[in-house]
Amino acid sequence: MYSNADIVVAGHICLDIIPTFPDAKDNAAQEMFVPGGMVQMKPAVTGTGGAVSNTGLACHRLGVPTRLLGKVGGDVLGRATLDILRREGEHLAEGMIIAEDESSSYSVVMEPPGMDRCFLHYSGPNDTYGADDIDYDALQGARFFHFGYPTIMAAMRRDQGAELKRMFAAAKARGLTTSLDMSTPDPDTDAGRIDWRALLANVLPFVDIFMPSLPEVLFMLDRARFETMKSTLASPEITPLADGKLLHEVADTLLDLGTAVAGLKLGDQGLYVRTTADAERMARAGRGLSAVDASWIGREMVAPCFTVEVVGTTGAGDTSIAGFLAALAQNVPIADALTAASGTGAFCVEQADAVSGVPSWETLRARIEKGWQRRDVTISLDGWQPDPATGILAGPDDAGA
Repeated sequence: MYSNADIVVAGHICLDIIPTFPDAKDNAAQEMFVPGGMVQMKPAVTGTGGAVSNTGLACHRLGVPTRLLGKVGGDVLGRATLDILRREGEHLAEGMIIAEDESSSYSVVMEPPGMDRCFLHYSGPNDTYGADDIDYDALQGARFFHFGYPTIMAAMRRDQGAELKRMFAAAKARGLTTSLDMSTPDPDTDAGRIDWRALLANVLPFVDIFMPSLPEVLFMLDRARFETMKSTLASPEITPLADGKLLHEVADTLLDLGTAVAGLKLGDQGLYVRTTADAERMARAGRGLSAVDASWIGREMVAPCFTVEVVGTTGAGDTSIAGFLAALAQNVPIADALTAASGTGAFCVEQADAVSGVPSWETLRARIEKGWQRRDVTISLDGWQPDPATGILAGPDDAGA
């Protein structure tokens, strides 16, 4: 099976438990949580979570041959995690390490009406997962290697990401196009106190595609600015205060640190992508980007979200990355890759869990080609130009504008 995988997805995996809240007015959410009280709930939604599940299963559902690599405990939560993977495809659990003496990772995803979602999370075996746990035979014949959430994997973030760097260097040495995703570090833990800029400087020369969210990466690169924006909105969801200048500055930093494709997930504002203007760096981006054309060099674009009725936002960013990688696997122009990313994320949020809404590639393309309406982008993008055919916005210095 290893030789048949086009995309290998590794990193954090957990069991997601998503309580379904009763219908309520938006302003009633705070009244639900009172000491000694009881909230009558609807049935919970359960599924696998983390980058391995969210991005990996989405790639699989989109029709890309996919191999999953991760680590679970030998307990009931671990068995439930593996059972869910097997229901998607028997082979998808084959790359999982079972740590018999460890308790499995889980997240309780809280999305009460009228409040931002929050997570109650236990990392479990993810904290001991290191470069030597990667089955490098699984990379044989693949074109893409995606890794997610070192922010909540203690071994991977230790010593300025030494394990993370060693793992990505090994994948690059095998000719793969490498991809990295993050989650927001908890400021009250070790993850919130390390020097993330130093870690990124150490790791990004070996990462071809880096697609964190804007809040995640601004926390890592400019904590003071992040905190100022957070205090202004009284929320870590700082994207409404972003503008084209900030996106450009952050992407500049990421490209200077060594990545070839810098993406920033912008929540309901869409997906920003900027690519290197250095053709030689793009040529070193591995098998997955070896066939891309000049449309990928020196680009700066925002793909607005598609219009949908949102049920839950769990996994939206992870599945958007899956759409992007699935499009890359077909060697499409950059505008098509951004569109596929936005479309996959839109399908995702139509369901409460992360992946059950993700369709086949054919269903995704059919909905897009029928003229799926995009949402308006409300952050300031002065000087950006929309493409009437795709709805994608190009920056003032975009090489294709």
